[in-house]
Formats: sequence, structure tokens, C-alpha cells
Amino acid sequence: MKQIVFLHAVPLSERGIIPQVDIEKIEQAQTRFAEAIGESPTDIEVKIEVQSGKPVDIILKVAQTYRSQLIILGSQSRSLLTEKLLGSTMANLSRRTPIPLLVLRPQLIYAYTSEELILRCQHLFRSLLLPYNGTQAADYLVQEVKQLAQQQSGRYLQQCKLCWVLEDSGRREIPKKILPQQAEQTLSQIKADLEVENLQVEIEVREGHSVTEVLEAAAMGDLSAIAVSSGTIGKLQEWLVSSFAAELLRFSWYPILFFPNERG
Repeated sequence: MKQIVFLHAVPLSERGIIPQVDIEKIEQAQTRFAEAIGESPTDIEVKIEVQSGKPVDIILKVAQTYRSQLIILGSQSRSLLTEKLLGSTMANLSRRTPIPLLVLRPQLIYAYTSEELILRCQHLFRSLLLPYNGTQAADYLVQEVKQLAQQQSGRYLQQCKLCWVLEDSGRREIPKKILPQQAEQTLSQIKADLEVENLQVEIEVREGHSVTEVLEAAAMGDLSAIAVSSGTIGKLQEWLVSSFAAELLRFSWYPILFFPNERG
């Protein structure tokens, strides 16, 4: 990283009839940032932004101002119903920004010592798990990761694991749309394409529930993060059927590297 912008959005004060900027809370946030950050490394530019207003609007504005290439968010575990009733910054942001999002569990970060955290951050993107199922969103994800590999100045991205989970209906009379051999053949072609970019690539075909199997593949694969893409998070489709990416974000303790995809 060459530049880090720490951003805190302070809600407008509603003490009076007309919402106003909460000067007191802005000053408190600025003081806390200054104490927590201290002196930054000389080769990294550190900026602090504390603004008042709607979080998503502020995030988009600040990201555009600094030409940020990644937005890092913390995420609390919550149910689908709670998210629909209260909304989600991540869900709203994913609909409005083309910038990749990195979603982290604060509880997991708190458990690290300073020494462990430094090492974890150094290898945050070293080895990615790419869930694949033959959809447009999955192909988009592969191309985005390929672009990362092409553009990286160092070797922060070194390995990928492609995992295709064939959903098991549990009913013998319903044939699978994709056979394991077909899935493995498709993954082999993608593997060859990614290996051209100097990536080490593994492939795996599993059967069962997608989210459960992907999380198990991550646990068994010594991976840094799970990369996903979707165009339906927070949209009407999710009120009917929750998307795979949304479910993964709710249940995964692994960092999630999310690539917004307008085409779904």
C-alpha cells in the first residue's frame, strides 16, 4: 500500500428540527484517529477524513477524491432479516461503486497480537479462493483476479484455488446439470489461463451446499481470503432469494474480497 485514508462518517445531529453537523463528535473522532495512528511509516501516505452525513455517500466521495483502488470495511455478523430491515452499508455500497471491497470481521482482527497482525496484513492477498459455478458473475470474478495479477508491481498475489461446488439436491431422480468431469474440465481451462499470469493455481470440485463447502475448502486450503462477485446484493432479487455472495459475507470469518458486478 502506498496511501491509506482512514474515514469516519459522523451522522447528522438531530437534536433540533433541522439536522446539523455534529461538531463535537467530529472532534472526538479526529482526536481518536490521531492517537491511534501516531507516526506513520515514511513510505506510506496516511490521510484522515472525518465528515458528517450519510456513510455511503461520504465513502463514495472520499474514494473518488483520493482515487482509491480498494475500500476496506468491517462487517458484523447479522441475519438476512436484520439486514433487510436495517439495511447494510456494504450492500448499499456494492450497488453504487465499481471499486473492489475488502470485508473484514473486527472480532477476528481483535484476536491478533500486533506481531500476528503485521504478518497477516503482509499476506492478505497472497492466496485467494475463487468459488466458480459457470455463471457470468463467476467469469467476471476470474477476469478481475487475472487483471490484478497482470497489474501487480510486486508478488502480493501468488496463488489461487478454483472451487466449483455442485449443488446436491438429494434426489436421485433429478439429474445434475453439470457433471463433476465437466466441471473439472472447465476449471482446468481456467487454470491454464491464469497460470499464464505467473499464478500458482489449484482446482477442486465438490458436491453439497455451496456456502458450507466453500468455507470448508477455505479452511483446508491455507488461504488468505475468499474472492467473490455479485450484482444482486441488496437488490430486489435478494428479497426473494438470497445470493451466494451475500450468504458468504454473512457467515465467513475469512476476509472477503468483493468485486461489484452490475450485470449480476
